[in-house]
Amino acid sequence: MMKLIAGPVLALLFSTTSVLAAGDGTCAKGKTLTEGTLTIATGNPAYYPWVMNDAPESGEGFEAAVAYAIAEKMGFDQDNVTWVRTSFDEAIQPGAKNFDFNMQQYSITPEREEMVDFSLPYYTSAMAVLTTQNVVDSGAEATLDGLKDLKWGAVATTTAIPMLNDVIQPSSEPLLYNDNADVNAAIMAGQIDAAIYDLPTALYLSAVVVESGALLGQFPPGQSESPDQFGVLMEEGNALKECVNAAITELTESGELAAIETQWLSEATGVPVIE
Repeated sequence: MMKLIAGPVLALLFSTTSVLAAGDGTCAKGKTLTEGTLTIATGNPAYYPWVMNDAPESGEGFEAAVAYAIAEKMGFDQDNVTWVRTSFDEAIQPGAKNFDFNMQQYSITPEREEMVDFSLPYYTSAMAVLTTQNVVDSGAEATLDGLKDLKWGAVATTTAIPMLNDVIQPSSEPLLYNDNADVNAAIMAGQIDAAIYDLPTALYLSAVVVESGALLGQFPPGQSESPDQFGVLMEEGNALKECVNAAITELTESGELAAIETQWLSEATGVPVIE
């Protein structure tokens, strides 16, 4: 589900595949905060579907499962992984860290890379359709044909506009709003049927912000012009970065990463893929 890449980044992908030495842990030797232990950070609290029941040690939830998969590729079994908690903003500040790496849906941006290091992406965010249960109960379907007749709303400056115009091609002009708060209010007031957000935002809005909120479906990430990509966050200059990148490369090439995504972000959330 990752975008095609070339040049120096492609060379990095191929070079990292041999770094892990068949998962015997030699890559990470002498590079962790505590020798023989991998310290991973998550949020306080950590939320569904990224971590289930705020218990990352269970390995349940997308990021918890990916964290343990990375750890295993680096030579750490579950007993040699320890978890700590940080706030989102605290972890992204420059300086020494109390973790080897941190996973809290950190989008990789040039601004953040000036303060911390990121791994290769472990998740490319899909775009999802936010609506209400009333619209779903009225027969809306998670198909392109089913989306055309919905009344759409969007912020005029977002990437939702190209998605609406080029992919969905609704039968009526979308209503445009100044910000996301106005779009959400319009959904709750019944002025519009649906709006498009990245999947993590849509999950949050449907659960917390939009009364009777529901997700009708999600688009494959490749249909987004510039989707967010999440990376493992590390202290700037962390020697583990090469090992983490190698693990993510192996998980991607083997299909394990895609299987984890299907389990926790498609099946567990019940959000079908719109084809």
